Amino acid sequence: MPPSPLVVTPGVPLGPLTTLRLGGPASRMTALASEDDVVEAVRAAGDGGLLVLGGGSNVVIADEGFPGLVARMEIRGVAARRDGDRVVVDVGAGEEWDALVARAVEARWRGVASLSGIPGRVGATPIQNVGAYGEEVADTLAGVRVFDRESGAFRDMSPGECGFGYRASIFKRSERWIVTRVRFAFERGDEAVVRYGELARALSVREGEGAPAARVRETVIALRRGKGMVLDPADPESVSAGSFFVNPVVDAATAARVEALAGVAPPRFDAGEGRVKLAAGWLVEHAGFVRGWGEGRVGVSRKHALALVNRGGATTRELLAVARAIRDGVRARLGVTLEPEPVFVGCSLDT
Repeated sequence: MPPSPLVVTPGVPLGPLTTLRLGGPASRMTALASEDDVVEAVRAAGDGGLLVLGGGSNVVIADEGFPGLVARMEIRGVAARRDGDRVVVDVGAGEEWDALVARAVEARWRGVASLSGIPGRVGATPIQNVGAYGEEVADTLAGVRVFDRESGAFRDMSPGECGFGYRASIFKRSERWIVTRVRFAFERGDEAVVRYGELARALSVREGEGAPAARVRETVIALRRGKGMVLDPADPESVSAGSFFVNPVVDAATAARVEALAGVAPPRFDAGEGRVKLAAGWLVEHAGFVRGWGEGRVGVSRKHALALVNRGGATTRELLAVARAIRDGVRARLGVTLEPEPVFVGCSLDT
């Protein structure tokens, strides 16, 4: 029996489908409820292009919108099975990420409690190698199922083929791959290992020690909420794309130069091979862009220096102008060029 044809709607506003509430309309929009839909959407996109949109939490869309077909990822399903001492869980790319984390904590699947409260859908997590509070998706990921637009076929990729790095993978900023399912392999247990200083202090434990996973989840959500990083219609500081810039990884000489220019040592974390990771939020604030900075309709969050907030009625051009001013200001003041974390659609910081 042939698959049902896609239902396509013209002229759909994209701003309401993003956490920044910015961006123009999609020329056409459809939903992907199955892998057959993915194949059909690729075929139907034509010369206008195809944009796969999940929860809209890590994307900046141009004011002009998208000229091609926007396909919302809606592939569902969570299937768990025992594999020795582990639990293997296959998850549709359209499932909500935080709902999966909540289920994992309840079911005693270890490894993602510190990733609580992050908006978006499961399919986006390997693309960004989402991470927070000492954990990242690559720690528990066992495979990714994708549609390869070059070969026109589905492919099951191992973690080693995914090119995971700090907030990076081979999928990021590539139109070749469409993630349809993600496989995780969890150990079982009630405790989560706490690997991040701020979280350890909030839990009153030492880094490297364990804490009840349910308590870790509650604490992480509270910490994120205090930074405006939990989507909340009642919190205007949450109208953002989360952290707008990635923590830069630099060599020791660059870190020393930053310290000399700032007059105080920046927070740093070992990144291996003689390199260190600097806190982008610290760099932003020490370059003069303090929390609440900006008098227009876009500015730095009052709760977190790395979040750029749409204060109401803003345009993507205004957001990019603010982001550009911060990037250029940090480079001029501290000699480090910050890289954006969101995916840009039809726009960039350099235009």
